[in-house]
Amino acid sequence: MGVFAIWALCAVLFSTARCFSHEDMKEALLQKLDLNELPKIHKRDLENLVIPAHIKNKYLSMLRLHNKRRRRSLPSLAGILRGIPGNADISGEVMYSDTTRQRLVFDMEARIPDNSEVTMAELKLFKKAPRKLPVPEKRKHRPANNARVSIYWVEVLENGSNRTSLVDSRLVPIIETGWKSFDVSQAIHYWSKTQRKTPLYLEVWIEGERPGSYAAEMAKCVHFATQDPADKTLGKPELVLYTLNLEEYGSRGDCEPNKANDVCCREEYFINFRELTWTQYWIIEPAGYQAFRCAGGCKQPKRNYSYGERTCAVVESAPLPMMYLVKRGDYTEIEVAEFPNMIVEKCGCTMDNISIV
Repeated sequence: MGVFAIWALCAVLFSTARCFSHEDMKEALLQKLDLNELPKIHKRDLENLVIPAHIKNKYLSMLRLHNKRRRRSLPSLAGILRGIPGNADISGEVMYSDTTRQRLVFDMEARIPDNSEVTMAELKLFKKAPRKLPVPEKRKHRPANNARVSIYWVEVLENGSNRTSLVDSRLVPIIETGWKSFDVSQAIHYWSKTQRKTPLYLEVWIEGERPGSYAAEMAKCVHFATQDPADKTLGKPELVLYTLNLEEYGSRGDCEPNKANDVCCREEYFINFRELTWTQYWIIEPAGYQAFRCAGGCKQPKRNYSYGERTCAVVESAPLPMMYLVKRGDYTEIEVAEFPNMIVEKCGCTMDNISIV
């Protein structure tokens, strides 16, 4: 089946359904991947899984575009002022730190205003000047001028173990000094839907810009102020939140929270891939996402001329980038793709698939 045919199938599936159920999503994913049944992937398939750099970069590129599409307003002046170091919404603490990895914790209680949406979130870390660059060995090395810094959201499971989800990654010049910003919007979205009663945990990983011992050794020269407990001024990680007041701006016909909605509108509907038995090992990233769904009724015309009943349905949708596993014989591989029509963008009243917004 061709890609355009699959997209058309998903579009029809989405436009005729009042809400996108788990079964609908399962069918759409199988159609997109041209599969007849779910791949038989088990927990042991993830034990020694290594995500290749090109796969990680492809997913992050799609994720950045996805986050950019979802931002429904430019940051306000207040948000810009908060983005100036020292004026962040939340200052975090460092739970532990070593040369290449550290965990940060943010107390998020009552930090996000009611009836508001986080459109963007930035983690700010101050990068210090390198203490001492390693002496090059006699044999020639390909230059390594950068280190890869990746940010992971840490999901604390009920059994006490942790699971991480990649939210941003970028190359940081080794010799530069100053504040570095990372997009952690996805981490805030995950936390707000799954673990809102607990603090937000983030991990910072510092790795070589490419495989090899020399690049890994050079990456150890990257040093953030959060790794220095004696630094009381720049040592705390900063979290900047850009929020959208849904009452002031409106929200593309979103339903009012905690109220019965008689008129067709879009309501929140979060899908947690970690809790679904058929996705918890198959889909690596994201951990979950806000799919939304349509709710409410539509006024019916006095005369419908046999066109049928007007129903509240999806009239605009958006894609979702995903990283998932595929089985090829005895081998398990990682792939990345953007799945169309996974997120409801707008709801409206339709009659025989004709949108009447």
